[in-house]
Amino acid sequence: MDLCFQNPVKCGDRLFSALNTSTYYKLGTSNLGFNGPVLENRKKKKKLPRMVTVKSVSSSVVASTVQGTKRDGGESLYDAIVIGSGIGGLVAATQLAVKEARVLVLEKYLIPGGSSGFYERDGYTFDVGSSVMFGFSDKGNLNLITQALKAVGRKMEVIPDPTTVHFHLPNNLSVRIHREYDDFIAELTSKFPHEKEGILGFYGDCWKIFNSLNSLELKSLEEPIYLFGQFFQKPLECLTLAYYLPQNAGAIARKYIKDPQLLSFIDAECFIVSTVNALQTPMINASMVLCDRHYGGINYPVGGVGGIAKSLAEGLVDQGSEIQYKANVKSIILDHGKAVGVRLADGREFFAKTIISNATRWDTFGKLLKGEKLPKEEENFQKVYVKAPSFLSIHMGVKAEVLPPDTDCHHFVLEDDWKNLEEPYGSIFLSIPTILDSSLAPDGRHILHIFTTSSIEDWEGLPPKEYEAKKEDVAARIIQRLEKKLFPGLSSSITFKEVGTPRTHRRFLARDKGTYGPMPRGTPKGLLGMPFNTTAIDGLYCVGDSCFPGQGVIAVAFSGVMCAHRVAADIGLEKKSRVLDVGLLGLLGWLRTLA
Repeated sequence: MDLCFQNPVKCGDRLFSALNTSTYYKLGTSNLGFNGPVLENRKKKKKLPRMVTVKSVSSSVVASTVQGTKRDGGESLYDAIVIGSGIGGLVAATQLAVKEARVLVLEKYLIPGGSSGFYERDGYTFDVGSSVMFGFSDKGNLNLITQALKAVGRKMEVIPDPTTVHFHLPNNLSVRIHREYDDFIAELTSKFPHEKEGILGFYGDCWKIFNSLNSLELKSLEEPIYLFGQFFQKPLECLTLAYYLPQNAGAIARKYIKDPQLLSFIDAECFIVSTVNALQTPMINASMVLCDRHYGGINYPVGGVGGIAKSLAEGLVDQGSEIQYKANVKSIILDHGKAVGVRLADGREFFAKTIISNATRWDTFGKLLKGEKLPKEEENFQKVYVKAPSFLSIHMGVKAEVLPPDTDCHHFVLEDDWKNLEEPYGSIFLSIPTILDSSLAPDGRHILHIFTTSSIEDWEGLPPKEYEAKKEDVAARIIQRLEKKLFPGLSSSITFKEVGTPRTHRRFLARDKGTYGPMPRGTPKGLLGMPFNTTAIDGLYCVGDSCFPGQGVIAVAFSGVMCAHRVAADIGLEKKSRVLDVGLLGLLGWLRTLA
């Protein structure tokens, strides 16, 4: 799981306005199709129905003749159809493909990645979301991005980040999260020497959880054969995780720490994980991030974050499965209550044994299954969780000289009052990926990517001119704050700027109100209320940030791994016990009612 602000924004409402340019969305020497081609497997050589097949696509637009698939005698061409090519969906798809399942990924836009995509403008390569990448190390079991790439024969060169984030907080509190754990603890205890024991106690509990997770082979918690096998192999680790499952980071912190400013700092630590304070952040989620940044470290992929999704998509094709772009799924097809296919906006239909939705649960059950009665478990989920706020995002190119030589890559700014932490526009997260990879910008330039929380209600109902004027006004005030706090002269150094709002996110990422996953209505009981991958509809699964364990790249990758394992068991590619399945799924459903 990485910072919630890596939750992306297709910055600028004009992002996809020009579809056929020679520099737009270049994908290197193994480019993916832009105008809807299904990429054929080059391994199994199965005959595909009426489709263009390509090994490589240049930056020119490629026409597609795909007409969809029809069930013939009850048989489906695909084992699974994945709706959306976000990291969660791509990990689920590739994990199934390496088990020799036939998978079709349908992506609404022109490139893969969704929340972790990229775009190019004026010589800049912008990450759609934050540049903070967890799960990208070469050791342990929680390096899920590395493992997902390796599974399909891919490896990316990475650049180690020496500082995860530099906090600039009220009362002139400045804290750097160093890559080395001992350096971080030394800096934090120098700010709060009277809380040294409490600091070691709280982060020590985080390490207990992280080490337990990191010792396990991570697969579906909804698959009993795996789950019981792990328990018998690692009983202490499993019991540790069970103990912390219903607990939140804020409650644990308060067992050790009394200083209100230090507790507020931990709130800020959790806020960039989950967009909520520590009392509302599950302890397991917090521990994954607060420890992995020191264990495996933050590592930035050379060439930008968008290369992750690109590599996964290429690996998917190499494994014999397919991905199609400009394929806008409008509804899930049910047959006697079972999910059997999808219908696209252009009328095409595709059928499979299973359907995996990488949309949010609100979009899955409110739009893709519109008109169907909302299952009871989804009603319960929506009683416990609401949509997390969206973001205002600013992508900028600036003159390099405006940044001091020792500038860190990532910053979190909350200037005046801790009470503003969760308020719209209250806190600012800033990524400067060119600190790590200068190739992303023209010579003498840097990229600044700025995030701050914003509600879609603040942007609704505005005429076009007022909407554009408001974007410029809000962005200018955010930039002025950074200029005052960090970089004098910032405003006059800007060479490129695009602003995205929650409306932008909703439009280009098809997310209800531009949200990025669930946020608890009150104080939750840890992760008890989070749904897993199965749903009440036979054959339909969900994956992504509104499933266990929540927001962030490492979390959605975990969700993808779990989903693939559960689907593989259900279609006969993994061991399965129907009796144990019924019992475990019933138990998990009951546990969620306790949240």
